[in-house]
Amino acid sequence: MTERRIPGHARSGLKHWVLVAAGCAAVVGGALGATSATGAVTAGQPAGDPVAAPAPEPAPEADLSKVRLPLECGPFPVAVSLKTSAVLDGKPLTVAAAHCQADMGTPPDGVFLVGADGAPVALLPDGEGLTVTELAIRSDGSIRGRARGYSSPDVPRFSPDLEVELTWKRSGGAWTKTETKSSVQGA
Repeated sequence: MTERRIPGHARSGLKHWVLVAAGCAAVVGGALGATSATGAVTAGQPAGDPVAAPAPEPAPEADLSKVRLPLECGPFPVAVSLKTSAVLDGKPLTVAAAHCQADMGTPPDGVFLVGADGAPVALLPDGEGLTVTELAIRSDGSIRGRARGYSSPDVPRFSPDLEVELTWKRSGGAWTKTETKSSVQGA
């Protein structure tokens, strides 16, 4: 009877299992130390600080499923691509970028402001042909956005060549929009 010997690289010993355990501990420790929203590693609490400050409460959001946004979508449903909320002057406010959910392509977005009464106000009509990539409500009450678009109808729809910085500010009872257009890098 012949004896078969397992090659050294195929045998597992104590050294092998210690390395496997250390690798698993590193992966689990990294996953526990990262926040789910950003993936950034969070620092531990200092030893001298027994009680951490409470996290700020999120601003109440309007239930956009109950709001009829002024988009003409025909048989297609409305899809909200971005939204953000804040409390301004003691009133909850939600800003949303939405478009018609088509079967193919990326339809342009409209930006809508929904207040406590639930009535939407159009800040950016979808007819401007922009795809909104960022929305934020600033502490001064202004709304900031970033979008991509096209300099002419001849630009292929799969390759936007403009980046648009959008800002809305309240003046009286209305919102005024300012925009700054620049070429997309590499376009």
